[in-house]
Amino acid sequence: MYTLEQNQATMEREPVTSALEQPAADRPAPTPWHPFTRFSFRVAFIFFVLMSIPNNPEWYTNLFSIDWLHVHYRDIYDIARFQPSFVRGIPGIPSLLGYADWFAALAIALAGAGIWTALDRKRVEYNILYYWLRVIVRYRAGIGIIGFGFTKLFPVQMPYPSLGLLHTNFGDFTAQKIYWLSIGIVPWYQVFAGIVEVAAGALLFYRRTTFLGAVLLFGALGDIVYVNFAYDGGVHGYSSYFVLYAAFLMLYDVPRIYRLLIQERLTIPVHYYPSFAKGWLKYSRYALKTATLVIFLGILFYAQYINFRYDPYKQPSTPGVAKLRGAYQVTEFRLNNQVIPYNPLDSTRWQDVTFEKWTSLTYKVNKATLLDLSNGGGSPMKDLQRTFEATGVAGGQRVFHYYADTLNQVLYLQDKVVDMSAFRNQNGRGNRADRNQSPNSQKSRVKPAPADNWIPAAALANIGDENTKIDKRAWSTRRNREFAEPDRPVKRNRMVLKYSTPTASRIILRGIDERKDSVLVVLDKVDREYTLSESTLVAGQY
Repeated sequence: MYTLEQNQATMEREPVTSALEQPAADRPAPTPWHPFTRFSFRVAFIFFVLMSIPNNPEWYTNLFSIDWLHVHYRDIYDIARFQPSFVRGIPGIPSLLGYADWFAALAIALAGAGIWTALDRKRVEYNILYYWLRVIVRYRAGIGIIGFGFTKLFPVQMPYPSLGLLHTNFGDFTAQKIYWLSIGIVPWYQVFAGIVEVAAGALLFYRRTTFLGAVLLFGALGDIVYVNFAYDGGVHGYSSYFVLYAAFLMLYDVPRIYRLLIQERLTIPVHYYPSFAKGWLKYSRYALKTATLVIFLGILFYAQYINFRYDPYKQPSTPGVAKLRGAYQVTEFRLNNQVIPYNPLDSTRWQDVTFEKWTSLTYKVNKATLLDLSNGGGSPMKDLQRTFEATGVAGGQRVFHYYADTLNQVLYLQDKVVDMSAFRNQNGRGNRADRNQSPNSQKSRVKPAPADNWIPAAALANIGDENTKIDKRAWSTRRNREFAEPDRPVKRNRMVLKYSTPTASRIILRGIDERKDSVLVVLDKVDREYTLSESTLVAGQY
């Protein structure tokens, strides 16, 4: 074994020149690979290329429809966030916990590698092709995790609990909801997680820092994979996608690190990559890298900041009626003019009513309701379709979105939770991996709903256009386009309630509920102090 002094003397006597700095003619002949290594590489090359190229036509539709002068964060995020789709949605094919497409890609790769082996028997190594495969994997993982990380860096992925959620019994939350809320109440921790993910992606854009980025990515996303399995989160597949990519990138350097740190032997890294001596190759390389950094670290940063400030994607963006906001106890409840006395076991009388700072009314009844297991995410622009405050909540919790005609003091309300089972039956879905798709998703391909005039035209004029009720800096071509689309034909419970505020702490609601019964509800505000401190990072403008 060399001593430290001998190693230092050797390195001083024979300067090390990297392969990039050596002319092609001076490079030593490459070492032949073992036949099994060559076959494994062929499988890996086909597999990772298949996994890294979007094969969904919607991805290309989105790409070529982006208005870069009026961009929305989701325009860029959808470029970064995609997974392979080879067998998903095909009847009769099991989801295999969401990994069916992985196995399909692997089967294609094995078949392709067999054909490749038969046609390319003379090749003894694939060093240059290995370099390009690592470039593909580096950039795919980099842009993907940056898109993922910015939703945490500006904490909108796991929002701070709404009033309705704060008034929900702990036992009425699903495990997934408990985890998301436990992160939402500590926004600075969520920011830290976002910094780690964005830093990992940025490091992957540079060859010299690839291993550091891969280690960060493997650690951060490996934890998320486990969390999703442990808390029944349902998005372990996408997280595993990045863990796989990080492991592949780390594999290149692990033998050298083992040799250096464990065996304590002299280790000189050897890298193979093509020559960029020609001017057009060098400048094309710089241009592509610069464009990637500008789009995913510059434009996406700004677009996500605007989303955080004015249009947080998991909570409604439209301010609610200011004088209604707060938590209330139900002092009086009449159904069809009959007084229903307080009884915690009653299935019709409202309990724990809240008006959020946005356009949501929440109350509880002692009656089981449909449990929405999605995570309340996705890309909907309309407040009605932003369901985080309703998903993962049982115990008779009801959440209604309202349109307020403040001139006549009338609320037009729609239930945020729809019949998920009917939606899945209609779309041929229903397995565990697809449960985060809901009829609220803009990607739910169903026929437009027929004309629905449940809100009078005069009231609509007073309510105004929801699309224009956010700050102008948050307007985008995508938002305008999606507001122009007709609503999906889903059945929602509806109420029409007239409100009055005889005092600053009392609200009287009267009108028709979802069962077409007449109701009168007297609410008195409860000034409750919470042990949980308020968030220091507040999303949205209300």
